[in-house]
Amino acid sequence: MCLAIPGKIESITGDDPLSRMGRINFGGIVKEASLAYVPEAKVGNYVIVHAGFALSRVDEDEAQKVFEYLKQMEELDDLKEAGP
Repeated sequence: MCLAIPGKIESITGDDPLSRMGRINFGGIVKEASLAYVPEAKVGNYVIVHAGFALSRVDEDEAQKVFEYLKQMEELDDLKEAGP
């Protein structure tokens, strides 16, 4: 199953809004994602990521709720196996 998952932006590279990339922490699993769709996103923000693209910002409380649901469903293991 493909899900959009919240993650916290740890760092951002690139100055061009279309090529900005972020290192996103998904509850301990860190992956790269494009920030082209969320030009307002900053380090420390939570974003919803699907297929390598951050789609929107989300507040921390909502992100934590989703992490808890994913842990209960054991879906975070699938994210580890998916690779970078």
